[in-house]
Amino acid sequence: MKALILAAGFGTRLLPYTKTIPKPLFTLMSKPMLEHVIQKLVDIGCEQILINTHHLHIQIKNFIKQNRYHDIIQTIYEPEILETGGAIANAKSFLDDNPFFVINSDIITNIDLKKVYDFHITSNCMATLVLHDKAKFNKIKIDEQNYIQNFDVPIDGLAFTGVAVLSPAVFDYFPGDSNKSGKKVFSIIEVYKDLCRQHQVKALVDKNIFWSDMGTRESYSMTSLFLLAASQFKIGQSKIKEMEIEHLAGDGSDRKWYRAKYDDRSLILSDHGVCMPKSDELLQIKAFIQIGRHLASKKLPVPQIYDYDELSGMVILEDLGNLHLADLVKENNSDKFTLKLYKKVIDNLIDFSIKGFIEFKKEWTCQTPTYSKKLILEKECRYFMDEFIHNYLKLDFFFNDFSKEFDHIADHAIKHGHIGLMHRDMQSRNIMVVYHNDIFSINFIDFQGARSGPLQYDLASLLIDPYVNLKDSIRDDLLQYTIEILKLNREGKQNFLKSYQYCCLTRSMQILGAFSFLSLTKKKTKFQQYIPVAVKNIKKTIISINKDNKIPKLSKLVLSI
Repeated sequence: MKALILAAGFGTRLLPYTKTIPKPLFTLMSKPMLEHVIQKLVDIGCEQILINTHHLHIQIKNFIKQNRYHDIIQTIYEPEILETGGAIANAKSFLDDNPFFVINSDIITNIDLKKVYDFHITSNCMATLVLHDKAKFNKIKIDEQNYIQNFDVPIDGLAFTGVAVLSPAVFDYFPGDSNKSGKKVFSIIEVYKDLCRQHQVKALVDKNIFWSDMGTRESYSMTSLFLLAASQFKIGQSKIKEMEIEHLAGDGSDRKWYRAKYDDRSLILSDHGVCMPKSDELLQIKAFIQIGRHLASKKLPVPQIYDYDELSGMVILEDLGNLHLADLVKENNSDKFTLKLYKKVIDNLIDFSIKGFIEFKKEWTCQTPTYSKKLILEKECRYFMDEFIHNYLKLDFFFNDFSKEFDHIADHAIKHGHIGLMHRDMQSRNIMVVYHNDIFSINFIDFQGARSGPLQYDLASLLIDPYVNLKDSIRDDLLQYTIEILKLNREGKQNFLKSYQYCCLTRSMQILGAFSFLSLTKKKTKFQQYIPVAVKNIKKTIISINKDNKIPKLSKLVLSI
């Protein structure tokens, strides 16, 4: 048994990603799609496999060299793409002794290939095409005996799966014209149309198979989702249709979130988008996975990461429910309950800082290894000036107008920092609460931005969070509670509070920059409603800090807003 895998195409519907990686090498379950196809053929006893190549052919050739079945696989390079029929004609000397498979390299399916091959042998036809019901592609008409009649019907058709078996005699029906290089360039569909008139093309119809092609970014991502979820549920591809997939509300990032359900189990899937080599997306997903598994190893309250596919950007996680810290606070509307709940969060936050810092590797970070002066100046002070002051408020003030004061702020945010592992976005929507019978457990999510830094920054993020807008009295109680837990002496307490105040300022600038950017540039206008609370917070903070008149210009600007 032999097979030709068609892998020469440009993958134009997956641009710009296919400029760097050929579509057959896009991964699913961390294995290239081409490897999935090869494995299915080997599993049914295929003894020789030929792969036609063109676009980025060296990558495919190198992949085959490293494949464990390389001894039975050959590649045939097409300097000019010959289309499907020309590719088969070009492989005639390899394929002309027995019936052979022709399979697209960009499909994932649970089609029983042995069944298809046996069906073809008994059909006495030149070609067998596997068809199924896929509304988007249903254009092939068959008769009552399953002979294919037409390849372009507007309704009541079926779709070609990209799996076919041909008999060697089919070569007798190929056109004789060729290009300048002597190679034939034509679509195999034209041959099939001629053979249909002779009742020589049969359909094997299987309407209940799992099938997906990787033609688009969306289909690639969703196939990755299906396979990762099915693997965790320990179900075969035939059961994938029984899963429920729920698209969840997103956050400020461009990631997409899904919940997959099967029987009484549920999982969360995070779609980071296609993560090309050296891209920011790849750095983020690597950080998310490595940091997440490190935190779990320290028994810290984060969701378990079950599996992932790096290239598709899909990560599958433990489902912690739908209850965010902000939602629980608003539901209960009780100062006593809020104080009790936040003390539990702070206990876990301190553990995160101390235990998470043990054996933490800076190589895991995706932005900067530490919360540094450079980061504060660029990602918080300048971000605030560019996005909030200049773009959102339309005021003609710029970063350089306040550079000396920003230097002062950055230095003092770090100077007395209680250094540990900093989450960097410790706000209520990144804290999930599992709450039952008056007992709650706290879980931190979105930790991919973690790095070494001051505990005060995460504490500031928590206490001045605009999504909750805690009362000043509760903030003060929680700040005092943190100092008591840390067992700081008098000087340590004073230094801790100084750094905390400046971290409140840098965090406020980051929040206002982010909310402005998300509202104006990303058109996520729901964040705009929180800007007034963030403005109120930054005004309170700057009044407290500027008592010694160290930042007069910035103070004047902020208080004028």
